[in-house]
Amino acid sequence: MNEGDVVEILRSGFWATIIVAGPPLMAALVTGLLVSILQALTQIQEMTLAAVPKIAVTLVVVMLSLPLGFAALRAFMDEIAHRIVGL
Repeated sequence: MNEGDVVEILRSGFWATIIVAGPPLMAALVTGLLVSILQALTQIQEMTLAAVPKIAVTLVVVMLSLPLGFAALRAFMDEIAHRIVGL
């Protein structure tokens, strides 16, 4: 195993992480931004108004993106297994 193989494994791991964590994080970001704009427009500064919608939307997006995340993690683990067998 040389440096190129290590870099390729790290790149694949980072890509799998982005695919798994990206959709929920983006949903939380967009929801937080929309709630912040709503709070600024209405001048309602309630903490639960910011937290509850963000949690709910994040959970829904996690449930919807589970097949994509599992597929990405399985592909990464298959790649790691093939590299281990190849040693």
